[in-house]
Amino acid sequence: MAVLKTPRDLQILLEEGWYRIPLVYAPKRRFTHLAFYQPAAFGPRGKRIERYARVRAIETAPRRELLPSEPRHERAGDIYLKCFVGRVQTLARPICNIIPRRVSFGFTDLATLRAAGDILELYHVPRTEQILAEALALAGIQTIPEHTVTHKGRRVRIDLAIIEGDRKMAIECDNRKAHAPKVQQARDRRKDAFLRRLGWRVLRFHEEEILARPDECVSLAVEILRQKIGPGA
Repeated sequence: MAVLKTPRDLQILLEEGWYRIPLVYAPKRRFTHLAFYQPAAFGPRGKRIERYARVRAIETAPRRELLPSEPRHERAGDIYLKCFVGRVQTLARPICNIIPRRVSFGFTDLATLRAAGDILELYHVPRTEQILAEALALAGIQTIPEHTVTHKGRRVRIDLAIIEGDRKMAIECDNRKAHAPKVQQARDRRKDAFLRRLGWRVLRFHEEEILARPDECVSLAVEILRQKIGPGA
C-alpha cells in the first residue's frame, strides 16, 4: 500500500502510469502490486483506497528528473524508485479509513485488498472500538463512535463517547505500537487534559485489554461513569 500525497500525484499515475517512492523509504520486501491511499488532501474522496495496479517495472532516478518542473525542491537530488504500473483498476468498493489511523507504506495480499472495507482489515487488525461498543451496548450503555469535540478553535476526535445527561465519558482504544512513541504519548496527554477541562472523564484501554478482557473494560467504564464525582475527574 502506498500513499498519493496530492491529487497531482494521482494525475501522474493515471496519465503517465508511474508512482514514485523515496529510495530511503523503499520497502525491503518484493511487491507485485501497489494500492493507492488518498489522504485528507483529496477532500470528500480522501481517507480511502480506491485504486490499485500491477507493477510492471522499476527503475531509479533523482527527483529532479521525475519532476523537472520542481528543480529547486529540497529533495530534488534524492533518489527515488520509479514504479511503472499497468492498468489502474478501481476497487468494487473503497477501503475507508473509518477509524482514522496514520497510513504509510504497508503490505497486504491481493485477496484481502479486494475484500476489505476498512483500512484495519488490510493488516488483520481487530476493530477494538467496535468490539468495546458492542460490549457496552450489552450492558445498556450506548456510545457515539468517532465523536468530535470542538472548543475555541481546537478540535479532537474521541474513539467512543458516552453522554448521559451531564455525564460525559471519553473512551480511547489505543493500539500499543501506535501509541508507544513519546511524541504520541505527549499528544494523548494534551488531548486528555483538554477533554477533562471541558468536563469529560477520560478512560484509555490498550488493544490487548479489550481483546482479552472486554467484560472487565466494560465494568470499569460503567463503574467510573456511575461514580458521584465532579466533572472532569
